[in-house]
Amino acid sequence: MSDSSGGPVQRAIEEIFYPADRIPLVEWREFSGARSTVSLTAALTLLSFVTGLSNLSQPSVTLAGPLAGLLPTSLAVPLARFGGVLFAFVLGILAVGLQRRKRIAWLAAAVVVPALAVLPLTTLRPTDIPVLVLIAITFPLHVRNRDQFRQSLDLSSLQIASLSAILGVVLYGTVGSYGLRDQFGGISTWGDAFYYVIVTIATVGYGDITPTTGISKWFSLSIILFGTGAFTVAVGALIGPAIESRMAAAFGNMTASELTLLEDHVVVLGYGDVTESLLEELGAETELVVVTPDQETASQLNTEGVNVLTDDPTDESVLRDARTDAARGVVVGSDDDARDVLAVLATRNVDPDVRIVAAANEARNVEKLESVGADDVINPLEIGGRLLGRSVLGGDSRSLLNEISGNADDE
Repeated sequence: MSDSSGGPVQRAIEEIFYPADRIPLVEWREFSGARSTVSLTAALTLLSFVTGLSNLSQPSVTLAGPLAGLLPTSLAVPLARFGGVLFAFVLGILAVGLQRRKRIAWLAAAVVVPALAVLPLTTLRPTDIPVLVLIAITFPLHVRNRDQFRQSLDLSSLQIASLSAILGVVLYGTVGSYGLRDQFGGISTWGDAFYYVIVTIATVGYGDITPTTGISKWFSLSIILFGTGAFTVAVGALIGPAIESRMAAAFGNMTASELTLLEDHVVVLGYGDVTESLLEELGAETELVVVTPDQETASQLNTEGVNVLTDDPTDESVLRDARTDAARGVVVGSDDDARDVLAVLATRNVDPDVRIVAAANEARNVEKLESVGADDVINPLEIGGRLLGRSVLGGDSRSLLNEISGNADDE
């Protein structure tokens, strides 16, 4: 059906934005998708931390769980005391990785989440039961959404080098201090050597372990120089990208973690008069992501709470970042029909099955947009002109809207 009949207007709105047959699936995905997995992992982190603090505050810990008799006392007691807090710190890091859809975070969480169950099964205190229940809910959901966490770690060469340097310094210090244990006061085991290296790099220096000879003093000095240097470089390499993403967000760029969590959204390519009205109409009902190269427009939309990706909407890599493969539909509606044609072509190359609705600024470009892959093309100017013509002659403009809706229903 041609654009002049107005049929695509109602059909586009009903089939893309109000598909009644897909509502149950959308609602189920909201409760069982990747977002829920991340949220439950974060909740488990908080609950584990609170439970760990509760165990630490007790004068003694009772081991009444089914695993208490299977674990040696030397392991069960420290686990009951410190396990909740230690697991919480690890889960907190993994929750951040899951939010960014990192595969390595999913693999680690697949081990850590069920391992946390050892804690409540060892103590079986009333305050530990909620942890066990939340694990039983989180882990199956974690397994169910395993395909949603496929992002590689993507560390830069500087980040890899800085992390390797820290590990190298710790290994060098542990082996060296244990080898020179006769020249230290307080080192007798590998655990003592590792403890000494960590407190030395952290510049804490409790004074319980001290070098007693010139060689051990020079060795300790080398640990301080190498350790603090590696740690400083690592902080800059790891924190720098986070600061850059914050600065980018000020100009309307979505962060990598926000992009990877997009599901069942609508991608809007370009920003013009038509898309402005679209955002006003659907912004509160559906999650929208606007892709525009205009930084001023992107910054303005960002301040209004609209998800924005400041980049070229005709670039296929940008469309992949906007996750058009997981979108409910794509709206192409800038003020430049030529750019919109390229945007439709790029979208079709990224995902041949996604539904595309385009707005033509000129009637002669309707067929061009349809020929390159748009499922429906709307000419707002022509529809507006017909409404004005009907009104100026004394007719009821609402009857034209009813005709348009009726034509769409007939199809």
